[in-house]
Amino acid sequence: MDNGEILVSLDIGTSKIKVIIGEILGDSLNVIGVGTAKSLGMKKGAIVDIDETVHSIRAAVEQAERMVDIQIDQVLVGINGNHVQLQACHGVVAVSSDNKEIAEEDIHRVMDAAQVMSIPPEREIVDVIPKQFIVDGLDEIRDPRGMIGVRLEMEGTIITCSKTMLHNILKCVEKAGLSIMDICLQPLATGEVALSQDEKNLGVALLDIGGGSTTVSVFEDDGLVGTRVVPLGGYNISKDLSIGLRTTSEEAEDIKLEHGHAFINDANEEEAFEVNIIGSNQRQSYNQLDLAEIMEARLEEILIYSAREIQKMGYDEIPGGLVLTGGSMSMPGAADLAQDIFQSNVRIAIPDYIGVREPQFTAGIGILKFAYKNAKIQGKEFSNAVTSQQNNVSHVEKEKPIRSKKTHSPKQKTKEKKEPKLANFFKYFFD
Repeated sequence: MDNGEILVSLDIGTSKIKVIIGEILGDSLNVIGVGTAKSLGMKKGAIVDIDETVHSIRAAVEQAERMVDIQIDQVLVGINGNHVQLQACHGVVAVSSDNKEIAEEDIHRVMDAAQVMSIPPEREIVDVIPKQFIVDGLDEIRDPRGMIGVRLEMEGTIITCSKTMLHNILKCVEKAGLSIMDICLQPLATGEVALSQDEKNLGVALLDIGGGSTTVSVFEDDGLVGTRVVPLGGYNISKDLSIGLRTTSEEAEDIKLEHGHAFINDANEEEAFEVNIIGSNQRQSYNQLDLAEIMEARLEEILIYSAREIQKMGYDEIPGGLVLTGGSMSMPGAADLAQDIFQSNVRIAIPDYIGVREPQFTAGIGILKFAYKNAKIQGKEFSNAVTSQQNNVSHVEKEKPIRSKKTHSPKQKTKEKKEPKLANFFKYFFD
């Protein structure tokens, strides 16, 4: 891929559609444009109204296009959900060249060989993620191109998903006037930005807490070993506030963003505000402690359900701790509450790029970085994702999406000191 290539990522979330335009310069990424729009056709991470989803995608794309005066033609799309499955794969081929030097063609052949397995008719292969290449018995090779050998093997992971879910997403993208550059698994992409190499090697749990759902992923030995989705997120916190404060959902969302706090012990009782009572002209005063009593209870529930999913994957302990990201992690006190519950290392991951330094953009940036990295390993060729409408686009910071290898068709609490949780969280809940 040439330096200066423009890539665009599309993150279709339950609460927001996010489009990020970026420029690849060497191996570095510059974000040059961002577009966001309220997601109207999604619920709990699934599409429930195609037309509304298409309208939201168009709105986010147009906002991003206006930032740099270019037209977006192709996007890199992330997929997520409990319908996604991971399966180990292994391919073996003989090196084809006369001088036995491993070339691009051999990489493609061994990748194709790894996909020769029985897949149920209702599922579709989305991608193959190489874990290591083996040349004549020598393993742990990242890139075998240029090496001399007779036998080339590849061990990796095949990602499959429901055809119905995938085609609904792709139909929305295509109806919005876009073509698919590439499709990648969102937890893998998010981990590319949110996690360090040491964390992925040691073993870490990644919780992406969005508006309508929470994605729970476990990484170990530098690979994704499992991912699950909990149908709870920031929307449930806002709904609880709407009921507890007796106000509209829109005002509850605004109050959560302006005054919310997720940890009762640190909430400020002096921070007061007024709320319009639904169905009347009255206003009632509340303080941040009142919000924390509601918000902490729901976030604690989300974290406990996430812990149960980690337990189901076979992990009683996570040496690398937990990393939290996603739009709902913008609220103060979230990390403190998680630390208090899990009694483990906890941090919030935020992308370090100008204009997108918020947890809600972690997945979008990750899609760009992961797809570009994976494309180089697999030898994919991508064309430009945008059509320039002016020569100079350097005045804004943006990144371009990677194109897909295929185009698919159609309990009340007080401010008193809480009792300490047990150190071993999982034994507390599951023994």
